Amino acid sequence: MKEILLILLLQLIYVPLFTLRTIFLVKNITMLAALIGIVEMLIYVFGLSLVFNGDQGLLAMIVYAVGFGLGIIIGTRIEQKLAIGYIYVTINTQSRNEQLIKVIREEGFAVTTYIGEGRDSQRFKYEILTKRNREKELFMLVEHHEPNAFIISYEPKSFKGGFLVKRMKQHKKHQ
Repeated sequence: MKEILLILLLQLIYVPLFTLRTIFLVKNITMLAALIGIVEMLIYVFGLSLVFNGDQGLLAMIVYAVGFGLGIIIGTRIEQKLAIGYIYVTINTQSRNEQLIKVIREEGFAVTTYIGEGRDSQRFKYEILTKRNREKELFMLVEHHEPNAFIISYEPKSFKGGFLVKRMKQHKKHQ
């Protein structure tokens, strides 16, 4: 029974590490991904050896699989809490909302505005690049000041220049 619990525990550690390593690779944080990969492989090999060398057979395999599924859930939750990286948010409104622009800027977000042509009338577009951990905060601000806004967010692969990059460089100098 101890081996079964150990298999489950190892999966609950291994799979979240696997999830985080994958995310770090996608975000080009390779050194951390490599370190996690070393630990991950040690756990993987040890856990798999318990499954194949133990007397439990089918039970060990089922626990291994269940641990894998639970590990995915845990890894995803950890990644959501860490919210590593940046998001690019586009907001579309039917009229220019000066109060929304003012509040967004007061809260430390850089916003660029555009006027566009919609099917039936002009549309106003606001573009914001911010850290992922501020996404919910930004959405709540927009929903409070412009409940009918159309909002899209996605993760940019890379970016260069602009207000946010300058602010990040200044922040690094002060540390």
